[in-house]
Amino acid sequence: MADHLEIEQKFDVDAGFTLPGFATVPGYASVSGPVTHHLSATYYDTPGTRLAASKITLRRRTGGTDEGWHLKLPASAGARREIHEPLMAGDEGQVPERLTAHVAEVAGGLPLAPIALLSTERTLTTVRGPAGEVIAEVADDEVAARREGAPGAPLRWREVEVEVPRESPAVLAEAARLLLAAGARPAAKGSKLARLLDSPGK
Repeated sequence: MADHLEIEQKFDVDAGFTLPGFATVPGYASVSGPVTHHLSATYYDTPGTRLAASKITLRRRTGGTDEGWHLKLPASAGARREIHEPLMAGDEGQVPERLTAHVAEVAGGLPLAPIALLSTERTLTTVRGPAGEVIAEVADDEVAARREGAPGAPLRWREVEVEVPRESPAVLAEAARLLLAAGARPAAKGSKLARLLDSPGK
């Protein structure tokens, strides 16, 4: 699983939102999907959430096409550097050494431990070009999230992410136009974890 630059836009949508068509996206030839994946992610941070304060996320995720350990580091506006490590048997409580090394300075010697649990039902639609190449992936996510050990019902919401495999301003701009016209709103938070951590009592 290769490390890569994650370039995406996120949108908040209501429960009754209907995904629009994407035929006007530059380079469009066809779409594939939708395909639904069930994702389960445990997020790790220090006491006091030093990683989150630095806009860094570290998670262990099962399900979907890219399950594994994911470390996301700020890169540039609208983009994050994503570093992957594969899942290993019995690794639930042990962050891979390569990822620990990347956040050691921010962590300041504090231990990394689970802080949040997220369950996502992801419906993925892929926009493809004439040769079948991926132009954009549109993920329609139904999310249930809770802080580690928190009582009560989880926080629930729905959001849509548009991710492109390379810098494609025209593709992102047109996808955003279509989603906004259909009733989506620019996301209030830059990540699922940030939304959870900023919600009192969850």
